[in-house]
Amino acid sequence: MTTPSPSARLQAWRDRAGTLPPALAAALEACMAKPVDQAECADVLDLLAMLGCDVPTQAAALWFALSRVDAALWQAQAPRLPEEIRRLVEGQQAAEQVWALHAQRTQDGGSEGLRRLLLAIIRDLRVVFVLLARQLARMRAAAVLPEAERQELARLTRDIHAPLANRLGIWQLKWELEDLAFRHLQPDVYRRIARLLDERRADREAFIRESLQLLGDALQAAGVRAELAGRPKHIYSIWKKMQKKGVEFAELYDIRAVRVLVDSVADCYAALGVVHTLWPHLPREFDDYLARPKGNGYRSLHTAVIGPRERTLEVQIRTHQMHRDNELGVAAHWRYKEGGGADAEFEAKVAWMRKLLETRGEDEGALAANLKTELMEDRVYLLTPKGEVVDLPHGGTVLDFAYHVHTEVGHRCRGAKVNGRIVPLTFQPQSGDRVEILTAKQAEPSRDWLSPHHGYLNSSRARDKVRAWFRRLAHDANLAVGRAMFERELKRLALPEVDLAKLPAHFHLKTQDELLVALALNEISTGQVARALQEAAQPLDDDAAVPLAPARPAPARDPGALSIEGIGNLLTTLARCCQPLPGDPVRGFITRGRGVSVHRADCASLARLARRDPDRVIEVSWGKASAQAYEVDIELRGYDRKGLQKDVTGVISNAGTPILASSSRALAKSGEVEMRFALRVRDFEQLSTLLGRLLALPNVLEARRIGSSRTTA
Repeated sequence: MTTPSPSARLQAWRDRAGTLPPALAAALEACMAKPVDQAECADVLDLLAMLGCDVPTQAAALWFALSRVDAALWQAQAPRLPEEIRRLVEGQQAAEQVWALHAQRTQDGGSEGLRRLLLAIIRDLRVVFVLLARQLARMRAAAVLPEAERQELARLTRDIHAPLANRLGIWQLKWELEDLAFRHLQPDVYRRIARLLDERRADREAFIRESLQLLGDALQAAGVRAELAGRPKHIYSIWKKMQKKGVEFAELYDIRAVRVLVDSVADCYAALGVVHTLWPHLPREFDDYLARPKGNGYRSLHTAVIGPRERTLEVQIRTHQMHRDNELGVAAHWRYKEGGGADAEFEAKVAWMRKLLETRGEDEGALAANLKTELMEDRVYLLTPKGEVVDLPHGGTVLDFAYHVHTEVGHRCRGAKVNGRIVPLTFQPQSGDRVEILTAKQAEPSRDWLSPHHGYLNSSRARDKVRAWFRRLAHDANLAVGRAMFERELKRLALPEVDLAKLPAHFHLKTQDELLVALALNEISTGQVARALQEAAQPLDDDAAVPLAPARPAPARDPGALSIEGIGNLLTTLARCCQPLPGDPVRGFITRGRGVSVHRADCASLARLARRDPDRVIEVSWGKASAQAYEVDIELRGYDRKGLQKDVTGVISNAGTPILASSSRALAKSGEVEMRFALRVRDFEQLSTLLGRLLALPNVLEARRIGSSRTTA
């Protein structure tokens, strides 16, 4: 039978234009008029059709081929095409950088990183099937290429495409990709195994025919309806098994293999019983992938027996549906509903595919374990200047990248470039970016790197390395830094001096020094300290608690918020002059007709009232059960710049803190601006966290709660 010429094969697709969707018909028409590789295009279309890929995927494969030979045509036609097709073409174009990185490598290794990078930069996973189909088409025609080009194509296939096809379980493509790559990379070994297979072909085929006849008769007698066939063994898999077991070709038992296809899972086990009754089996060569499927979804029963003529025979048993799934893998479920989304099975497969490349090796057990890890979108894949792939958690900064490369690189980091452009250390690169770290001669990490408010480090691994560096410093230095941070936090929150001795137990620490060192190393945050200060100021006796209403616009009662000594069931309000928060030292003033007005103990208004009517001042304290929101005024000062107020209000809004009122004024002489905000916060911890984030903004010099004292960062 004569094989159709490449142009005839593509013409056959074109002849069906009247029955094809317009998008695919238009792409075919353009291909016939341009100098594209028609053999490759026809092969790709045939393979995609075999995989069951949809029309947009097939059309995108053709438009990508056209874009490579006529960029102007693509630029003109792209805006007229559906967005779905444009996205699929862009995915193929993005993959080109992975091929370039592979070609630039100076040594083997690192292919797993490139495979993970490939899936990370491809937003639509249908692109993967186009890439596999095109690579197989190119490998089929590789014999006519120059030696160097053929070798590079084969290495790319071996390192990227064949493992991807394996991970996706697309066996029909996997076997051929592996064999073709092996044929060009190790031609002598390939020919030797092929010759051995060919020499024994007649004997092996006779043995298989005899085995199929005996097994078919036995299954029929047992009432098991089955379809039997000899299973081809591929040259690369034979060589791999020889390497793995350290044996020669003659010692491999599964060169002779048959496959049994039945209707149901019950029939699978019934057929297994027939096989083991007919021939003695090798106990150590049995695998039940029905009860325990492989990580990529492969399901089958595998057993080895001593068959006719005392020769070993491998038997694989599965249902017809399992066979289709095993042959086409995830592609068997790659079906879009007309005018709608995918079915639930498809969605589950997509979620699984997103997790595929988390595993670092080809081990099936590791792959299965890693199916429970984060999705692909939860990591970014970055390139070093040498083209090596480094993966970080999503949201990782260039400083996280530096510490991932090497601890010392992180310690000496002073700047970074992303794709040749200098960026701040808080910059978060995206998958595919090339990152270069600029270092100093001496290691000098900054304590600011540990602060979550500044956003320098988002990975716990990097923060642990910075803490370890500072932990090696003299104890007295960390103690001094921790004390300064504690005192600055008190002033920033407008709190009076507190008894530090009460706090260590709250964090399961023994001494004040341990607490201050932990604060210096950011093992305890300033927000946690603020919350501890609040809780330390609350009474232990819940029964003494009396309702509070920190109300604005009208007082309301909040059980357990305030305790008033010697008096119960009194209306209470929070004074507007000083706006006390839970944890502030407070005192009450009995008003005429408005109950008890609660002030901060250092409130100037309360001092004036106390001088005038000292008998109306009473002792009050906070209760434990305050889940109320409280009003507080803060002040921010910084050098004026475009967008500063927008950035400030954005931070406040993102913190979930309602703004009740705001004002600002510019200080012309100094070039500064002062902003005031009336906010509603839950407690000291939320306020402390918010002030820290505001202080981390560029040009901000000071962010504090308005009180009797001031401090700068």
